[in-house]
Amino acid sequence: MTDSGSRQVVIVSGGSRGLGLGILRRALADGLAVATFSRSTSPAIEDLRANDPNAERFWWEPVDGADPAALKKFALGTAKRFGAIDVLVNNAGVGLDGLLTMTRVEDIQRALAVNLSAAIYLIQSCSKIMLTQGRGNIISISSVNAVRGHKGVAVYSATKAALDGMTRSLAKELGPGGIRVNTVAPGYFESDMVGELTDEQKARIKRRTPLGRLAAIDDIVDVVAFMMSPQSRFITGQTIVVDGGITC
Repeated sequence: MTDSGSRQVVIVSGGSRGLGLGILRRALADGLAVATFSRSTSPAIEDLRANDPNAERFWWEPVDGADPAALKKFALGTAKRFGAIDVLVNNAGVGLDGLLTMTRVEDIQRALAVNLSAAIYLIQSCSKIMLTQGRGNIISISSVNAVRGHKGVAVYSATKAALDGMTRSLAKELGPGGIRVNTVAPGYFESDMVGELTDEQKARIKRRTPLGRLAAIDDIVDVVAFMMSPQSRFITGQTIVVDGGITC
């Protein structure tokens, strides 16, 4: 077991790229120990493992988020390696665009498994450890699509809205055990999902956004970092929307 001392230990699901990688890097920069998983590694993960001076506080494993047994094993392994789990960030997710009537069943099943079921199973495993510690902080990455309806993202929206509902219930269920539970709901930000939009679609989103731009990844990471910090210690059961005002 690695002695984490007073250092917080954070699990970030889906930390190999995009928002997850941004959260991971911020946590390491803030002095936290970080465990993450993804289905496969990435150049960024390999570079961090080989060259980053914080690599001794970092652990990555290949895990399929649709496998409940693998998620449980990862949570237990993290607790054994670092001595605790203080924060869980449920970030892993897949997008799914298209009209519901035209969507393949296997694509629906995959979105439900990765975006929702994996989060439930990971929270179940981590919250048991957190309850024995008497402390914990669970943050799930939701979406503005859970707050406002948009054509062509019904299944994706359903998974994210479910995370918001679960958050409110778990805040009451786990609060007496010293565990906070919140979601962060980003609007449109520079990511692989947004990369699939046309320039015209991006321009339309910017026009509908009071602050006049898409979010940068750091705009979202800053809020997640705040929710991981002691400064947010009296916030639980909330969905924090980070969208530049598009849902006003």
